[in-house]
Amino acid sequence: MASDPQIAKLLSHISACHSAVLPGARLPLYAGAHHIGYVTPGFAARLAAISPLVRVNENSVLLAPAALASLNGLARAAGLPLRAENFDVRSTPTGPVLAVLDRGALPSFGVIGVGVHLNGLVRRADGWHLWIAKRAADKKLDPGKLDNLVAGGVAAGHTPFATIIKEAEEEAALPAALASHARQVACFTYNMERPEGLRRDVLYAYDLELPESFTPTPADGEVESFSLWPLPRVLEVASTTDDFKFNVNLVLIDLLIRQNLLQGAAAAQLRAALNGSLSPEAPPPGPAGH
Repeated sequence: MASDPQIAKLLSHISACHSAVLPGARLPLYAGAHHIGYVTPGFAARLAAISPLVRVNENSVLLAPAALASLNGLARAAGLPLRAENFDVRSTPTGPVLAVLDRGALPSFGVIGVGVHLNGLVRRADGWHLWIAKRAADKKLDPGKLDNLVAGGVAAGHTPFATIIKEAEEEAALPAALASHARQVACFTYNMERPEGLRRDVLYAYDLELPESFTPTPADGEVESFSLWPLPRVLEVASTTDDFKFNVNLVLIDLLIRQNLLQGAAAAQLRAALNGSLSPEAPPPGPAGH
């Protein structure tokens, strides 16, 4: 049974993901009639100085429709650290794709970013275990933090489920034949202030039961190592430290509630807090959400 300080720590992880107040000091960013992001006044001024297709007024920033085709050009001219990986630009998590924008520019433009996380579960005689990844020390964001078995951003033109299959092979040498059995269990949204800027994330969470015979292998350099932890250890570390990457905590708290490691009033309190992160626009969990 988790103690009151442990519950308080888990609640703080959830609150940390909701640290951004919008619009706050930022200006809503529009492309025509579509609200696509939030930008600081200083960044808005930089964009307007770069292109006549950007207009700034007291309450918003307006992109002419023609600017949608050159968002990466604007980002590059503004000196943002681009990562050569485009994400779809939408006004809502499930709305139509309006443009693409480099992943490295999403926080500055305040554009929604979509990601996936996979709980890699193993059923053993002494209970459920979870594969834990340790992020490489040279990762640009959150180096050395603990992570899910598989996690990654959904690139332009891809679905969350297709991304799980792709990232599983690339990050953990997890074959598609195994990864294809992953089941969507939740979808979280949050607005968070981060060193890189504003994170407006949509995070699809999946469960996958893996055989004891499978051992993940770091394949693309993004993960330093993998360890198989019993779920009580996952709870202990998540509820007493900041060792896990910030958004992994949302996925883990949901998992620990579903696996009954958090029960009663504590589970109800955490679930109520977590429900503030659950996306009302996401497809339902399960195979239909693939």
